[in-house]
Amino acid sequence: MLTIVIFAAVVSAVQSDDSVDLAADDTTTDSSSTDSTQPELVEPEFVYGTTPCPGPDAPEQIDFEDGFVDCLDPAKSYTATFQTNLGEVVVELDTERTPGTTNNFVNLARHRYYDDTLIFRIDGSLDIAQGGSPHTNDNSDPGPGYTITDEGGPFDVAGTVGPFTYEPGQLVMARSQGPNSGGAQYFLTLGPDVSALDSQGTYVTFGQVTQGLDVLTEMLALEDPDNPGTPVRLLSVETVTITES
Repeated sequence: MLTIVIFAAVVSAVQSDDSVDLAADDTTTDSSSTDSTQPELVEPEFVYGTTPCPGPDAPEQIDFEDGFVDCLDPAKSYTATFQTNLGEVVVELDTERTPGTTNNFVNLARHRYYDDTLIFRIDGSLDIAQGGSPHTNDNSDPGPGYTITDEGGPFDVAGTVGPFTYEPGQLVMARSQGPNSGGAQYFLTLGPDVSALDSQGTYVTFGQVTQGLDVLTEMLALEDPDNPGTPVRLLSVETVTITES
């Protein structure tokens, strides 16, 4: 089970595959201190897998034995277009800071991994919408069959402190409280309360929304007041289309 953990005094909520668990902790993240309690920071090198790049006629596939080889052209830019039942969300993917994470998402999308899936979590306490669970469309999803390496800056060796900060309009990989535990689930950041995740900073941000911020706002308004953390009605991702230019 993969979870997302915030080190702040907030309500706990556990998900699966790659997701968000909010727990209480007072871990200090000032790496400049000489205090012996400060975490040891390392910058992981992304490890690509052995699964070949999908071609234009790649089959729909949600189970894999390994992650993907590096399939991105460094001279090109990549965008992901989420066609949802609320409208279109276009994300510019980050191939500079997080090329491995972007490569993973692009290749899963080219295998239509994310097509006809649900946004199964709307969490107003964090202002996030979470999806990417094609097997079960809920938090019990087992993932694609592998995990990927954290990247984008220094992490502590326990995987509990990382370099990222969060604001509305980002595409972020979900992960557990352990290092290198993301795989396929993602979340979209919907509002300012997502900055509560800054105290950990371990969820790899790999895209910025360029169109569809109004759709994110509409998503955030659909949390069920009687069942917090879930949408009040069906939120679907019909397709995720990758464009390179």
